[in-house]
Amino acid sequence: LQFNSVGGLMASTSDLDRQIQQLRECKLITENEVKALCAKAREILIEESNVQCVDSPVTVCGDIHGQFFDLLKLFEVGGDVPDTNYLFLGDFVDRGYYSIETFLLLLALKVRYPDRITLIRGNHESRQITTVYGFYDECLRKYGSPLVWRQCTEIFDYLCLSAIIEDKIFCVHGGLSPHIETLDQIRTIDRKQEVPHEGPMCDLLWSDPEDTNGWGVSPRGAGFLFGADTVANFNRVNDLDLICRAHQLVMEGRRWHFNKTVLTVWSAPNYCYRCGNVAAIFKLDENLTQDFAIFEAAPQVSLRISLFRSRGFGLSSGRLGAGANCMWRPRSVCFLLRTRAQSFLLEVTLTII
Repeated sequence: LQFNSVGGLMASTSDLDRQIQQLRECKLITENEVKALCAKAREILIEESNVQCVDSPVTVCGDIHGQFFDLLKLFEVGGDVPDTNYLFLGDFVDRGYYSIETFLLLLALKVRYPDRITLIRGNHESRQITTVYGFYDECLRKYGSPLVWRQCTEIFDYLCLSAIIEDKIFCVHGGLSPHIETLDQIRTIDRKQEVPHEGPMCDLLWSDPEDTNGWGVSPRGAGFLFGADTVANFNRVNDLDLICRAHQLVMEGRRWHFNKTVLTVWSAPNYCYRCGNVAAIFKLDENLTQDFAIFEAAPQVSLRISLFRSRGFGLSSGRLGAGANCMWRPRSVCFLLRTRAQSFLLEVTLTII
Protein backbone atom coordinates (compact mmCIF):
# COMPACT_ATOMS: atom_id res chain seq x y z
CA LEU A 1 0.00 0.00 0.00
CA GLN A 2 2.83 2.36 0.79
CA PHE A 3 4.45 1.55 -2.55
CA ASN A 4 1.20 2.20 -4.40
CA SER A 5 0.73 5.47 -2.58
CA VAL A 6 4.22 6.66 -3.42
CA GLY A 7 3.85 5.43 -6.99
CA GLY A 8 0.59 7.31 -7.33
CA LEU A 9 2.22 10.47 -6.00
CA MET A 10 5.11 10.10 -8.43
CA ALA A 11 2.73 9.60 -11.34
CA SER A 12 0.77 12.69 -10.33
CA THR A 13 3.96 14.77 -10.08
CA SER A 14 5.10 13.46 -13.46
CA ASP A 15 1.77 14.45 -15.03
CA LEU A 16 2.00 17.88 -13.47
CA ASP A 17 5.54 18.40 -14.73
CA ARG A 18 4.38 17.45 -18.22
CA GLN A 19 1.50 19.91 -18.02
CA ILE A 20 3.82 22.68 -16.82
CA GLN A 21 6.16 22.05 -19.74
CA GLN A 22 3.23 21.99 -22.14
CA LEU A 23 1.90 25.27 -20.79
CA ARG A 24 5.37 26.83 -20.98
CA GLU A 25 5.23 26.08 -24.69
CA CYS A 26 1.91 27.95 -24.81
CA LYS A 27 0.01 24.75 -25.55
CA LEU A 28 -3.33 24.24 -23.86
CA ILE A 29 -3.96 21.31 -21.56
CA THR A 30 -7.21 19.40 -21.87
CA GLU A 31 -10.46 20.36 -20.22
CA ASN A 32 -10.26 17.33 -17.92
CA GLU A 33 -6.71 18.28 -16.97
CA VAL A 34 -7.88 21.80 -16.13
CA LYS A 35 -10.60 20.35 -13.91
CA ALA A 36 -8.13 18.11 -12.08
CA LEU A 37 -5.59 20.94 -11.72
CA CYS A 38 -8.22 23.25 -10.24
CA ALA A 39 -9.29 20.55 -7.78
CA LYS A 40 -5.70 20.16 -6.56
CA ALA A 41 -5.24 23.92 -6.37
CA ARG A 42 -8.41 24.30 -4.33
CA GLU A 43 -7.08 21.88 -1.70
CA ILE A 44 -3.95 24.03 -1.33
CA LEU A 45 -5.54 27.47 -1.50
CA ILE A 46 -8.30 26.72 0.99
CA GLU A 47 -5.63 26.27 3.67
CA GLU A 48 -4.09 29.70 3.05
CA SER A 49 -4.94 32.76 5.10
CA ASN A 50 -6.55 35.96 3.87
CA VAL A 51 -3.23 37.49 4.94
CA GLN A 52 -0.80 34.83 3.77
CA CYS A 53 2.60 34.83 5.47
CA VAL A 54 5.51 34.86 3.01
CA ASP A 55 9.15 34.33 3.88
CA SER A 56 12.06 36.22 2.39
CA PRO A 57 13.91 36.19 0.08
CA VAL A 58 11.02 36.78 -2.32
CA THR A 59 10.33 38.49 -5.62
CA VAL A 60 7.07 40.46 -5.84
CA CYS A 61 5.30 40.85 -9.19
CA GLY A 62 2.47 43.12 -10.28
CA ASP A 63 -0.20 42.78 -12.96
CA ILE A 64 0.37 40.29 -15.80
CA HIS A 65 -2.96 40.55 -17.70
CA GLY A 66 -2.60 37.58 -19.97
CA GLN A 67 0.71 38.68 -21.50
CA PHE A 68 2.06 35.14 -21.50
CA PHE A 69 5.36 35.68 -23.29
CA ASP A 70 6.12 38.60 -21.02
CA LEU A 71 5.52 36.25 -18.08
CA LEU A 72 8.15 33.93 -19.54
CA LYS A 73 10.44 36.96 -19.85
CA LEU A 74 9.75 37.74 -16.18
CA PHE A 75 10.92 34.24 -15.23
CA GLU A 76 14.04 34.73 -17.34
CA VAL A 77 14.82 37.97 -15.52
CA GLY A 78 13.81 36.94 -12.00
CA GLY A 79 14.71 33.26 -12.02
CA ASP A 80 12.56 30.20 -12.43
CA VAL A 81 10.29 28.49 -9.92
CA PRO A 82 11.27 26.85 -7.55
CA ASP A 83 14.72 28.50 -7.52
CA THR A 84 13.07 31.88 -6.91
CA ASN A 85 10.30 32.43 -4.37
CA TYR A 86 7.53 34.49 -6.01
CA LEU A 87 4.58 36.55 -4.82
CA PHE A 88 2.14 37.63 -7.56
CA LEU A 89 -0.23 40.48 -6.72
CA GLY A 90 -3.16 39.47 -8.94
CA ASP A 91 -4.68 40.48 -12.28
CA PHE A 92 -3.40 37.42 -14.10
CA VAL A 93 -6.13 37.56 -16.75
CA ASP A 94 -7.98 39.87 -19.18
CA ARG A 95 -6.81 42.26 -21.89
CA GLY A 96 -3.86 40.14 -23.06
CA TYR A 97 -4.33 37.36 -25.60
CA TYR A 98 -3.14 34.48 -23.41
CA SER A 99 -5.04 34.71 -20.15
CA ILE A 100 -5.76 30.97 -20.02
CA GLU A 101 -2.15 29.94 -20.59
CA THR A 102 -0.95 32.57 -18.12
CA PHE A 103 -3.30 31.62 -15.29
CA LEU A 104 -3.01 27.87 -15.79
CA LEU A 105 0.80 28.02 -15.82
CA LEU A 106 0.84 30.01 -12.57
CA LEU A 107 -1.74 27.68 -11.04
CA ALA A 108 0.21 24.58 -12.08
CA LEU A 109 3.37 26.04 -10.56
CA LYS A 110 1.41 26.75 -7.38
CA VAL A 111 0.28 23.13 -7.17
CA ARG A 112 3.75 21.79 -7.97
CA TYR A 113 5.64 24.16 -5.63
CA PRO A 114 3.05 25.47 -3.14
CA ASP A 115 5.63 27.01 -0.80
CA ARG A 116 7.54 28.78 -3.59
CA ILE A 117 4.80 30.78 -5.26
CA THR A 118 1.99 32.81 -3.70
CA LEU A 119 -0.95 34.06 -5.75
CA ILE A 120 -3.25 36.74 -4.38
CA ARG A 121 -6.48 37.98 -5.92
CA GLY A 122 -6.78 41.05 -8.11
CA ASN A 123 -9.90 42.92 -9.15
CA HIS A 124 -9.87 41.09 -12.50
CA GLU A 125 -10.11 37.71 -10.77
CA SER A 126 -13.87 38.16 -10.92
CA ARG A 127 -16.71 36.60 -12.89
CA GLN A 128 -18.27 39.94 -13.73
CA ILE A 129 -15.03 41.62 -14.83
CA THR A 130 -13.80 38.68 -16.92
CA THR A 131 -17.02 38.58 -18.94
CA VAL A 132 -16.28 42.14 -20.06
CA TYR A 133 -12.49 42.29 -20.48
CA GLY A 134 -11.68 39.15 -22.41
CA PHE A 135 -11.08 36.06 -20.29
CA TYR A 136 -14.57 34.62 -20.77
CA ASP A 137 -14.47 35.11 -24.54
CA GLU A 138 -10.97 33.60 -24.70
CA CYS A 139 -12.16 30.47 -22.90
CA LEU A 140 -15.05 30.11 -25.33
CA ARG A 141 -12.75 30.61 -28.31
CA LYS A 142 -10.05 28.18 -27.20
CA TYR A 143 -12.13 25.48 -25.50
CA GLY A 144 -15.48 25.86 -27.22
CA SER A 145 -17.45 26.10 -23.97
CA PRO A 146 -17.53 28.13 -20.74
CA LEU A 147 -16.59 25.14 -18.56
CA VAL A 148 -12.91 26.08 -18.20
CA TRP A 149 -13.91 29.66 -17.38
CA ARG A 150 -16.19 28.34 -14.63
CA GLN A 151 -13.42 26.16 -13.21
CA CYS A 152 -10.96 29.06 -13.15
CA THR A 153 -13.38 31.61 -11.71
CA GLU A 154 -14.23 29.20 -8.92
CA ILE A 155 -10.52 29.07 -8.08
CA PHE A 156 -10.49 32.89 -8.00
CA ASP A 157 -12.74 32.67 -4.94
CA TYR A 158 -10.06 30.71 -3.06
CA LEU A 159 -7.13 33.05 -3.75
CA CYS A 160 -5.91 34.88 -0.66
CA LEU A 161 -6.66 38.60 -0.42
CA SER A 162 -3.24 39.78 0.71
CA ALA A 163 0.15 38.67 1.99
CA ILE A 164 2.67 39.84 4.54
CA ILE A 165 6.41 39.42 4.14
CA GLU A 166 8.33 38.84 7.39
CA ASP A 167 5.61 40.72 9.33
CA LYS A 168 6.84 44.02 7.85
CA ILE A 169 5.68 44.40 4.24
CA PHE A 170 1.95 44.21 3.53
CA CYS A 171 1.14 43.15 -0.03
CA VAL A 172 -2.24 43.60 -1.68
CA HIS A 173 -3.54 44.13 -5.18
CA GLY A 174 -5.26 47.49 -4.74
CA GLY A 175 -4.97 49.17 -1.37
CA LEU A 176 -6.59 50.12 1.90
CA SER A 177 -10.18 50.36 3.09
CA PRO A 178 -11.92 52.71 5.52
CA HIS A 179 -13.52 49.56 6.95
CA ILE A 180 -10.16 47.98 7.83
CA GLU A 181 -7.81 49.19 10.53
CA THR A 182 -5.98 45.98 11.45
CA LEU A 183 -4.71 42.90 9.64
CA ASP A 184 -6.87 40.77 11.90
CA GLN A 185 -9.95 42.39 10.36
CA ILE A 186 -8.78 41.18 6.95
CA ARG A 187 -8.29 37.68 8.34
CA THR A 188 -11.98 37.47 9.30
CA ILE A 189 -13.34 38.27 5.81
CA ASP A 190 -15.18 35.44 4.03
CA ARG A 191 -13.20 35.55 0.79
CA LYS A 192 -14.80 32.52 -0.89
CA GLN A 193 -17.22 34.55 -2.97
CA GLU A 194 -17.45 36.74 -6.04
CA VAL A 195 -15.83 40.14 -5.48
CA PRO A 196 -18.52 42.35 -3.89
CA HIS A 197 -19.37 45.75 -5.35
CA GLU A 198 -18.47 47.46 -2.07
CA GLY A 199 -17.09 46.77 1.37
CA PRO A 200 -13.67 45.79 2.74
CA MET A 201 -12.97 42.91 0.34
CA CYS A 202 -13.81 45.10 -2.64
CA ASP A 203 -11.63 47.92 -1.34
CA LEU A 204 -8.55 45.71 -0.94
CA LEU A 205 -8.76 44.84 -4.64
CA TRP A 206 -9.82 48.23 -6.06
CA SER A 207 -8.39 51.13 -4.02
CA ASP A 208 -5.55 53.47 -5.11
CA PRO A 209 -3.13 55.85 -3.35
CA GLU A 210 -3.69 59.54 -4.02
CA ASP A 211 -1.99 62.77 -2.96
CA THR A 212 -4.77 63.73 -0.59
CA ASN A 213 -5.69 63.46 3.06
CA GLY A 214 -8.09 60.83 4.32
CA TRP A 215 -10.35 59.02 1.90
CA GLY A 216 -11.64 60.04 -1.50
CA VAL A 217 -14.15 58.77 -4.04
CA SER A 218 -12.47 56.52 -6.60
CA PRO A 219 -13.03 57.34 -10.28
CA ARG A 220 -13.04 53.57 -10.89
CA GLY A 221 -16.48 53.30 -9.34
CA ALA A 222 -15.24 50.82 -6.71
CA GLY A 223 -12.82 51.09 -3.82
CA PHE A 224 -11.43 54.37 -2.48
CA LEU A 225 -8.58 56.80 -2.91
CA PHE A 226 -6.41 56.80 0.22
CA GLY A 227 -3.91 59.41 1.34
CA ALA A 228 -0.60 59.55 3.18
CA ASP A 229 -2.23 60.00 6.58
CA THR A 230 -4.32 56.82 6.21
CA VAL A 231 -1.19 54.90 5.21
CA ALA A 232 0.78 56.25 8.17
CA ASN A 233 -1.98 55.21 10.57
CA PHE A 234 -2.38 51.73 9.05
CA ASN A 235 1.36 51.09 9.11
CA ARG A 236 1.65 52.34 12.69
CA VAL A 237 -1.24 50.23 14.00
CA ASN A 238 0.06 47.08 12.27
CA ASP A 239 3.79 47.75 12.82
CA LEU A 240 4.50 47.75 9.07
CA ASP A 241 7.32 49.34 7.10
CA LEU A 242 5.76 49.26 3.65
CA ILE A 243 2.61 48.59 1.64
CA CYS A 244 3.38 46.95 -1.72
CA ARG A 245 0.59 46.89 -4.31
CA ALA A 246 -0.08 46.73 -8.06
CA HIS A 247 -3.32 47.71 -9.88
CA GLN A 248 -2.06 50.87 -11.63
CA LEU A 249 0.01 51.15 -14.79
CA VAL A 250 3.24 53.04 -14.14
CA MET A 251 5.40 53.69 -17.18
CA GLU A 252 8.66 53.06 -15.30
CA GLY A 253 7.42 49.73 -13.87
CA ARG A 254 7.48 50.89 -10.24
CA ARG A 255 6.59 54.03 -8.31
CA TRP A 256 7.04 55.12 -4.72
CA HIS A 257 4.34 57.05 -2.85
CA PHE A 258 4.20 58.92 0.45
CA ASN A 259 7.89 59.03 1.31
CA LYS A 260 8.42 55.39 0.32
CA THR A 261 5.71 53.95 2.53
CA VAL A 262 3.71 52.66 -0.46
CA LEU A 263 5.10 51.02 -3.59
CA THR A 264 3.29 50.29 -6.86
CA VAL A 265 4.76 47.45 -8.93
CA TRP A 266 3.71 46.83 -12.54
CA SER A 267 4.88 43.70 -14.38
CA ALA A 268 3.15 43.84 -17.79
CA PRO A 269 5.57 45.55 -20.23
CA ASN A 270 4.13 47.40 -23.23
CA TYR A 271 0.72 46.98 -21.61
CA CYS A 272 -2.03 45.93 -24.02
CA TYR A 273 0.73 45.68 -26.65
CA ARG A 274 0.70 49.43 -27.18
CA CYS A 275 1.48 51.48 -24.02
CA GLY A 276 5.27 51.43 -24.37
CA ASN A 277 5.96 51.02 -20.64
CA VAL A 278 8.66 48.89 -19.07
CA ALA A 279 7.90 46.35 -16.35
CA ALA A 280 9.43 45.77 -12.93
CA ILE A 281 9.69 43.09 -10.29
CA PHE A 282 10.50 43.90 -6.66
CA LYS A 283 13.26 41.76 -5.14
CA LEU A 284 13.74 41.35 -1.40
CA ASP A 285 16.64 39.40 0.07
CA GLU A 286 16.69 37.60 3.43
CA ASN A 287 17.36 40.94 5.18
CA LEU A 288 14.55 42.68 3.26
CA THR A 289 17.10 44.69 1.30
CA GLN A 290 15.24 46.07 -1.69
CA ASP A 291 16.12 45.87 -5.36
CA PHE A 292 14.29 46.04 -8.69
CA ALA A 293 14.71 44.23 -11.97
CA ILE A 294 13.41 46.17 -14.97
CA PHE A 295 12.54 44.48 -18.25
CA GLU A 296 10.97 45.28 -21.60
CA ALA A 297 8.38 43.34 -23.56
CA ALA A 298 9.27 40.01 -25.11
CA PRO A 299 10.39 40.26 -28.77
CA GLN A 300 7.74 41.17 -31.27
CA VAL A 301 6.72 38.50 -33.73
CA SER A 302 6.62 39.11 -37.45
CA LEU A 303 4.62 36.84 -39.72
CA ARG A 304 4.72 36.70 -43.50
CA ILE A 305 1.69 34.82 -44.76
CA SER A 306 0.97 33.73 -48.32
CA LEU A 307 -2.42 32.24 -49.09
CA PHE A 308 -3.68 30.99 -52.40
CA ARG A 309 -7.24 30.94 -53.66
CA SER A 310 -9.14 27.97 -52.27
CA ARG A 311 -12.83 27.26 -52.59
CA GLY A 312 -13.40 30.75 -53.82
CA PHE A 313 -11.52 32.25 -50.85
CA GLY A 314 -8.41 34.34 -51.38
CA LEU A 315 -5.98 36.51 -49.44
CA SER A 316 -2.83 38.24 -50.58
CA SER A 317 0.42 38.10 -48.60
CA GLY A 318 0.16 39.84 -45.26
CA ARG A 319 2.30 40.87 -42.30
CA LEU A 320 1.07 40.77 -38.73
CA GLY A 321 2.57 41.89 -35.42
CA ALA A 322 2.34 40.50 -31.92
CA GLY A 323 -0.98 42.22 -31.37
CA ALA A 324 -2.69 39.93 -33.86
CA ASN A 325 -5.52 37.82 -32.50
CA CYS A 326 -3.86 34.43 -32.69
CA MET A 327 -2.66 31.50 -30.61
CA TRP A 328 1.14 31.47 -30.42
CA ARG A 329 3.31 28.40 -30.27
CA PRO A 330 7.11 28.42 -30.15
CA ARG A 331 7.60 27.98 -33.90
CA SER A 332 4.16 28.17 -35.44
CA VAL A 333 0.92 30.08 -35.17
CA CYS A 334 -2.67 29.15 -35.88
CA PHE A 335 -5.15 31.58 -37.38
CA LEU A 336 -8.85 31.00 -37.66
CA LEU A 337 -9.87 32.65 -40.93
CA ARG A 338 -13.56 33.19 -41.51
CA THR A 339 -15.66 34.04 -44.53
CA ARG A 340 -19.42 34.33 -44.50
CA ALA A 341 -19.70 30.71 -45.58
CA GLN A 342 -16.65 28.89 -44.29
CA SER A 343 -13.87 28.85 -41.71
CA PHE A 344 -10.26 27.84 -42.27
CA LEU A 345 -7.59 26.94 -39.74
CA LEU A 346 -4.18 27.95 -41.06
CA GLU A 347 -0.87 27.13 -39.38
CA VAL A 348 2.20 29.06 -40.49
CA THR A 349 5.75 29.38 -39.27
CA LEU A 350 7.01 32.50 -37.53
CA THR A 351 10.28 34.31 -37.08
CA ILE A 352 11.31 36.51 -34.16
CA ILE A 353 12.64 39.95 -35.13
